[in-house]
Amino acid sequence: MFVPSTRRQLLRGAALSGIALPAVLRGSAAFAQAKTDEAVTVPVDQLMAEGPLPDMWIGQKDAPVSIVEYASMTCPHCAAFHAETWPTLKTKYIDTGKARFVLREFPLDPLATAGFMLARCAGPDKRNAITDLLFDQQKNWAFVDKPVDALAATVRQAGITQAQFEACLKDQKLYGQVNQIRDDASTKFKIDATPTFFINGKKYTGELSVAQMDKDIDDATKK
Repeated sequence: MFVPSTRRQLLRGAALSGIALPAVLRGSAAFAQAKTDEAVTVPVDQLMAEGPLPDMWIGQKDAPVSIVEYASMTCPHCAAFHAETWPTLKTKYIDTGKARFVLREFPLDPLATAGFMLARCAGPDKRNAITDLLFDQQKNWAFVDKPVDALAATVRQAGITQAQFEACLKDQKLYGQVNQIRDDASTKFKIDATPTFFINGKKYTGELSVAQMDKDIDDATKK
């Protein structure tokens, strides 16, 4: 999904930003190779168990279908899903009460961790709006010469000041919680690529089209 030159670009941009964020942006980055597997099923009680941070669900709590996406803020395939599939998914299934949806953190590099931390720092009411913003404008901040500066400029559109930006990314507890979500998913659910989806516990790896989501959700509602 990512090539080594992209990793160097991310970390070089962090170093040039002039912001002292060692915990978030000096760590090693892990890059997963996208692949398509036959779907497997994870026990729903394990999938829905309380994690290091609360889930921010979109949709009705009693919806018959629960969709969990593990994504990375710097994953182009994740951004493509949110641009091309998510609007139809939301209109057809979330807004009609047929399904609910949650995006969980699976950062593949330190910059993605920073993006997720900023979304959490914005508070429960703004968390999903921040992740939407970062996906929508991913090319403007994730793959530029100074991505940290560009990230700060991007979230400033949502009202996050420079002081709040720096304070958030120095939050060691939050840093650990975001990465723990990823580590737990990797260990418990064998996730090694983004995006990875669970539809009522059934696992799908890779960017899903509207047609594929239709089939998978319809299959889930028949059970």
